[in-house]
Amino acid sequence: RFSNFVSLALSAAATATAQVESNWTVGQVVDTSSGSVTGHAASINTEVSEYLGIPFAIPPVGDLRWTAPQAYNGTGAINGTDFGFSCPAGSQVSPDFAAIQAANVTSAGLQILASLGQIGDKFSEDCLTLNVWTKPQTGESKKAVLVWIYGGGFTTGNSNNVAYNGQYIAQDEDVVLVSFNYRLNVFGFPGTPNTTQNLGLLDQRLAIEWVRDNIEKFGGDAERITIFGQSAGSASVDYHTFAWADNPIAHSFIEQSGSALGPRGGLGGITADTAAGYWYAAAKVLDCGDKSSDQDELLACMKSKSYQDVIKAIAEGASGGAISSSFGPTVDDKIVFSNYTQLSLDGKFSKLPLLLGSADYEAGLFRVLDSFRNQTNSDEYYKAFNDLGFTCPGAQRAAFSIAQGVPTWRYRWFGAFPNTQLTTVPYSGAWHASELPVLFNNTPTGIDIPNNTEVEITIGKYMRGAWATFAKNPVDGLSSYEEGWPQYVPDEETLVRLGYQNMTGANLA
Repeated sequence: RFSNFVSLALSAAATATAQVESNWTVGQVVDTSSGSVTGHAASINTEVSEYLGIPFAIPPVGDLRWTAPQAYNGTGAINGTDFGFSCPAGSQVSPDFAAIQAANVTSAGLQILASLGQIGDKFSEDCLTLNVWTKPQTGESKKAVLVWIYGGGFTTGNSNNVAYNGQYIAQDEDVVLVSFNYRLNVFGFPGTPNTTQNLGLLDQRLAIEWVRDNIEKFGGDAERITIFGQSAGSASVDYHTFAWADNPIAHSFIEQSGSALGPRGGLGGITADTAAGYWYAAAKVLDCGDKSSDQDELLACMKSKSYQDVIKAIAEGASGGAISSSFGPTVDDKIVFSNYTQLSLDGKFSKLPLLLGSADYEAGLFRVLDSFRNQTNSDEYYKAFNDLGFTCPGAQRAAFSIAQGVPTWRYRWFGAFPNTQLTTVPYSGAWHASELPVLFNNTPTGIDIPNNTEVEITIGKYMRGAWATFAKNPVDGLSSYEEGWPQYVPDEETLVRLGYQNMTGANLA
């Protein structure tokens, strides 16, 4: 294991010395396994090349619905001008104006919640595409690669969220940033006993394989890939470390508020029986049969339905109490396991550098969403939700990593700024996902939304630098970043408090 860390460190050091000598033209055509992709200049950082909507899998439509993804190989021209379709997502709560007023939602909060709710998205099952932001004409000739996995509880989410646009990170940090779509809800995690499970995680794996095989054409370094995500994206990263323990493709991991070790609310998996129950409930609503039916006929019937009808059936079943909105990672003991604690104790996961953390008040988001459903819970409930869903699983994951001698860093996010607050009363604080607009430098803008504060700008730059430093040299880059981040040791002052009391820096506790 020590030799692996030395190899990673030497590779990072060698790459850092190689400066680019390139006649790269912004948006130039790049030949990939998917075809010849034409990009364009990013909207604000015009020296960054942006390539959007690149297909990495054969569209999982028709008879390919509810099958494992197959790599897309093409030789034709691809116009990388626009994001691809969003994958069909679960029905969202659409609060009326009175509910918004009652929840004291800010103008910034409205914009954030509309984006998270995918208002205005264009959906299709032909959605397995990815995006690349790069600036090969400056900096290192082979750049570290950050691969982003979005959250959304495995039932919603997309790469076309303004908060996840990668142009600022590519511009400022001399890295390549990649994001992609993966199947969600019943389409990504169907629960049916007679098909492959966890299709959404397999979609993610195929996208990461595409990055490995193609990223050097964009100026990236296939030997320095970091996968990072938030919420369900963070849990996804964790699932990958166990499912592909010996061949994760990535060389380091960043987990932001989500773990395979957590309960379902913290993005842990569900049992096969529970998932099957959801599947059969949906099938019953669609008049396709139930557990006693011929399963091949039932599946064929489900495939014949439009994705809109399937989503509607889930919503109808949920209102009757038969279906949860929690289609998600399902225990199959191939990709998702039932015994993560034991696997962790046995060291059966990728022993590669890990940066992980959570927000100080994850519940700030869920409290608002609960209010839209006329659900009221106590402060004690939300504190327990915070601790049991995110803080404790993260601490446990860090401890298991440290026990195996893996370089591990842990943070807690405290940032709360005027243009990221969801509500005024109660104060939403550092809510679940509130670090993302600051990290990606895509904070809300518009009428009645305050500008970034100077402190917010400084903290955002500090975070982007930290994430990029970790990606470039995951073994010990953070140890010398700014004032230096110590590796995490439980019960010692090694927890990095980002944005604590509006201060920039590690602010250890």
